[in-house]
Amino acid sequence: MWKRNFMFRAADATPLNESENELFHDTDPAMDSAGLHLEKFLSVWIQGDGEDEQPVAFTNIYVRTATLDFQKRVGFLQPLQGRTHQIKQLLTPAQKTYLRTWLSSAAPRAWEAADEHFKMLFDLE
Repeated sequence: MWKRNFMFRAADATPLNESENELFHDTDPAMDSAGLHLEKFLSVWIQGDGEDEQPVAFTNIYVRTATLDFQKRVGFLQPLQGRTHQIKQLLTPAQKTYLRTWLSSAAPRAWEAADEHFKMLFDLE
């Protein structure tokens, strides 16, 4: 299975260089938010058929919100959401555009092989 993570600051259209795993690997779960300076993020996981860097078809997308205090190295990761209406609601139009452009240019064959239901998640409404 091929998979890729895109980690966005909540309102940004371009993902960070770090993945969810890199940002949250050495953090502790926050017990409460008192005294924390939490930044909001959106983590997007895209899965597909294929290996390593060469997907042959994009099949699934999951999105979750996250918050992180960089100074104290604590944060919250919410459960992954995979329902169409949740994904469409969480992604901003600029994030949808970025992801659609990246997917269709980085792996055009996988984009073409993806079903219409997957592609429509990136439609701007």
